[in-house]
Amino acid sequence: MNMFVVIGLGRFGSSVAMELSDLGHQVLAIDTDEAMVQRMADKVTQAVVADCRDQEVLRSLGVKNADCGVVAFGNDIGNSALITLNLKELGIPRIICKARDHSHEELLLRIGADKVVFPERQSGRWLARTLDKREILSYVELSERYGIVKIQVPDSWENKTLRELDIRSKYKVNIVAIQSADGGLQTVPDPGYRFRPGDLVFTLGKNESNERLIMG
Repeated sequence: MNMFVVIGLGRFGSSVAMELSDLGHQVLAIDTDEAMVQRMADKVTQAVVADCRDQEVLRSLGVKNADCGVVAFGNDIGNSALITLNLKELGIPRIICKARDHSHEELLLRIGADKVVFPERQSGRWLARTLDKREILSYVELSERYGIVKIQVPDSWENKTLRELDIRSKYKVNIVAIQSADGGLQTVPDPGYRFRPGDLVFTLGKNESNERLIMG
């Protein structure tokens, strides 16, 4: 279980916060809008009304103890940049930011963001699952629409073959490699391979197709 701080509780931020909480993590959710905070009060570990542009406010909330910070609003470039800087100066190990365009993305990366996301490409639930190390081990973006995801084999796949699961037809993704529990690697997977606990699977597809597979 990790501790996450999610700043900005619009549709995207709320989705990230709730999914992380559902996955068993501690979540501190922050916004300046009291109504938004109230809606999240019983869905996360703690929901607080606060102005995150003030570093001392963040410090007083114990944000420096977080394993990851998510700056989940992007309409005001100046404010998102300032909050990102505050999190960086507080020593947050990983900072994920929402951006509205590529210029905004470049600025956030320059000042210390570890990853920048565009909500029109990635849902809040998808980002939360990506941050949850138990489920998605890594994600490589190949283009705006395509990526490769490395996941632990789902329980429902165990003792079934690649042919039986028919993943390509069902989810519109390709299994490009399988790393078996004993360390062996298949880069051209055999359709008759039977999945075992501990296997790792690499899938290639559109972001929405990879997301659909992960969400089950």
